Amino acid sequence: MRIIVTGGAGFIGSAVVRQLIADDEHEVLIFDALTYAGNLDSIPGYDQHPKVRFAQVDLRDAEATRQAVLDFAPDVIMHLAAESHVDRSIDGPRAFLETNVMGTFNLLQAAREHFGRLGEPARARFRFHHVSTDEVYGDLEGADSLFTESTAYAPSSPYSASKAASDHLVRAWGRTYGLPVVVTNCSNNYGPYHFPEKLIPHMILNALAGRALPVYGDGSQVRDWLYVEDHARALVLVATQGQIGETYNVGGHNEVKNLDVVRAVCTLLEELAPEKPDGVEQYEDLITFVKDRPGHDKRYAIDAAKIQRELGWVPQETFETGLRKTVQWYLDNREWWQRVLSGDYQLARIGNV
Repeated sequence: MRIIVTGGAGFIGSAVVRQLIADDEHEVLIFDALTYAGNLDSIPGYDQHPKVRFAQVDLRDAEATRQAVLDFAPDVIMHLAAESHVDRSIDGPRAFLETNVMGTFNLLQAAREHFGRLGEPARARFRFHHVSTDEVYGDLEGADSLFTESTAYAPSSPYSASKAASDHLVRAWGRTYGLPVVVTNCSNNYGPYHFPEKLIPHMILNALAGRALPVYGDGSQVRDWLYVEDHARALVLVATQGQIGETYNVGGHNEVKNLDVVRAVCTLLEELAPEKPDGVEQYEDLITFVKDRPGHDKRYAIDAAKIQRELGWVPQETFETGLRKTVQWYLDNREWWQRVLSGDYQLARIGNV
């Protein structure tokens, strides 16, 4: 199949592209604006692969988006491009509305035009797969409740509100215009190639540098953690086999408090990186509690029974096995994250496009 992956140089998008490349069955267009979170270093060898192309396109540019879609003529569009950091959305919400809402609108319009040009059997094959987040549901009451595909939306941050809006647009284009759409909502991802501002890589790299490990509030917020390679498998499965018009929740079955995540990182570093920075006796000594962020949701948890029942997907990694792989990856791939921290990855990418 011919597959566009928007946000294909981002964290989750690059994992999807790496899986598609490994399968070696599909033609792939990496579609990315290369903002701060886009990093082509996360897709080793993409520029040497005969079935992979790259297009530096910003979804906010309607005509460039339209032209990229029509030129590539995809069988599947996997839409992962988004501004996704909650703290950044609190400080500057406009970019989240422009990219997540208007960018999705521009992509839907391009997909609708492309779909209208297709004949059979291409129309029957086409899918628009919108990748969203469990944060659109707000937070959960009680210790046993779970987000299901029918949970009402109650977003708490500018980020989650913008993703909720884009979800609604996708479903509306499916119903009003007959665009073959499918939606997934996932829990917190972690794993290799994760941008250092996110919780787990931020804690790993701060600890290695002997810097404070900041934890919001008392660290009691609960998240369901999903290893990114497991998520990528689920996304490819839904994009190619999911039922049109359906929503699938994707979760890791790993509910952990934020403070316990940080402690688990510290425990693994004690084993895997015992030579600590000067002045650090134990990595956990670096944990520092800071003022909680506004509107911080207390608990997320996904019921992923539907995707298991209908498509046979289950996560292969537990939080313990996935976190160990993640910490070891950051220890083994210092050049990748040092280039991110220094900004060199941004300079280098200009010459690649």
